[in-house]
Amino acid sequence: MDRVDLLGVKVDACTLAQAVERIARLVAGGGPHQVVTANAEMIWRAWQEREFAAVLAGAALVTADGRGVLWAGRQLGQCLPEQVAGIDLVEALAQHGARAGWRFFFYGGAPGVAEAAAAALKKRYPGLAVVGTAHGYQTEAGEERVKEAIRAARPHLLLVGLGVPKQEYWIARHNPELLVPVAIGVGGSFDVLAGKTRRAPGWVRHLGLEWLYRLLREPWRWRRQLVLPAFALRVLRAKGVFPAGRRRKRDEGRE
Repeated sequence: MDRVDLLGVKVDACTLAQAVERIARLVAGGGPHQVVTANAEMIWRAWQEREFAAVLAGAALVTADGRGVLWAGRQLGQCLPEQVAGIDLVEALAQHGARAGWRFFFYGGAPGVAEAAAAALKKRYPGLAVVGTAHGYQTEAGEERVKEAIRAARPHLLLVGLGVPKQEYWIARHNPELLVPVAIGVGGSFDVLAGKTRRAPGWVRHLGLEWLYRLLREPWRWRRQLVLPAFALRVLRAKGVFPAGRRRKRDEGRE
């Protein structure tokens, strides 16, 4: 599987089906492995934060989550075949895992959300084995209990919905001791699966306007959306459309 370079982040050029196939091989090989579904905001953060860039560099699979990432690939002459969003990957893995006998553990979200998300997927994919759930609002002692539960359950896949970048840092820090074959940060996927929030209609996603749909429904996201024009400008500078301007200290070693 080819990897393309987007502002220093290596993104796997794969379809959803290829991502599932790759994860199946990782599960068969044992762990621990981290999978990241990287959107434009995450790539921008990795460009700015070396620690976060190191987490993404250490992942076994990094998919292109978002039209902004596909656009960046096109601008930089890199082929990314399709968007592989976290929610779509979770659904596809649940479908495959129900047939393959994989054990799943859901960690994250508000109290009750992980359980509701797991129940929804079990109803949709009969035979899906969910061996544990836990909400993401844990004390330090509670987090230790969650880790003990994960170790005892021995899941094949650990789905972590703590939000970006907390979930990626959490997996990188703790999965080496948990030894789960594959751990994936899934953002707000639990909320969607549980019916707590609605995903944009298919036609909106097809037009690449899911970000606008979410912003209209959740106006508090406007500060996060400010990253998108900054990301686009950085991509165009990397392409050579605009002069890079005066080099900043954080840019050193990133060109």
